[in-house]
Amino acid sequence: MYPLKFYPILKSTIWGGSEICKFKNIEPQLDGIGESWEISHVKSDVSVISNGNLKGKTLEELITQYGPSLLGRKVAARFGSKFPLLIKFIDACDDLSIQVHPDDELARKRHNSFGKTEMWYVISAKEGAKLYSGFSKSITPEEYVQSVEENTFMDSLQQHPVKPGDVFFLPAGRVHAIGAGTFIAEIQQTSDITYRIYDYNRKDAQGNGRELHTELAKDAIDYNLYPDYKTSYENKTDSAVSLATCQYFETNLLDLNNSIQRDNLNKDSFIIYICMEGKAEIKDINGRSITISKGETALIPASVADVTISPEGNAQLMETYIP
Repeated sequence: MYPLKFYPILKSTIWGGSEICKFKNIEPQLDGIGESWEISHVKSDVSVISNGNLKGKTLEELITQYGPSLLGRKVAARFGSKFPLLIKFIDACDDLSIQVHPDDELARKRHNSFGKTEMWYVISAKEGAKLYSGFSKSITPEEYVQSVEENTFMDSLQQHPVKPGDVFFLPAGRVHAIGAGTFIAEIQQTSDITYRIYDYNRKDAQGNGRELHTELAKDAIDYNLYPDYKTSYENKTDSAVSLATCQYFETNLLDLNNSIQRDNLNKDSFIIYICMEGKAEIKDINGRSITISKGETALIPASVADVTISPEGNAQLMETYIP
């Protein structure tokens, strides 16, 4: 086992922009790419290793061959042979639909799947860019259905102007949407289940609207009001700053000017590093190393006890693992 990199899975979408290929330095630079799946164990989109002796192997094959050495003993005991996280970049050139995801209990009951709790880190945002997270006023399930039918549902949503570095934690059940001009990194449970609530009455070339899941979403939505939907944090250099902590993942921000050592043995989990800015070398205790540049993602197997991260100049990384 050694630090691993994967080929990105690029997704062309009607709302995709041009930021992903630029950010990841992919040639040719394609327009209309809405998502890059960095590490995925979704059945139809399984990641493939791009470096070292295991190059060409899938994440599925890796889990089958190495199991707890890759995932961690406690992670393997909890999730079996399923990689529990999906890592993405999302570039919204147009407003994404208003949606919600079910929690574990509802997703298991309806779809035999994990639910979907996630977090967003805003990488860049055009002037006036915004997103939606949570409610701005209290509504009941019945009022929700009525407002969708009457085309007034947007009046109930909390709108947030965004800038680079903003963080939003989105537990399953929270209504949300990414707005046009927003480019984010997303960390989420391995689930591709989405209930679409509202799509701005957009029509395709044939005059048809996209399918809405009004009734399915009704039982999935968390109707509670919360005092703040945006995560507050204070950035620090050369130390780990917590961005999200939940039962599904913990995520830290590392803003580095100097080398730091990260002790992974006590975590008993794989570690994911996403390079947000600059370039850094990640070296394990046996001297095996990889370099990740802006837009690249690395997976450190659980059996790699600790790593030293050395930036070239300044580098910014997000670190994620299973608690």
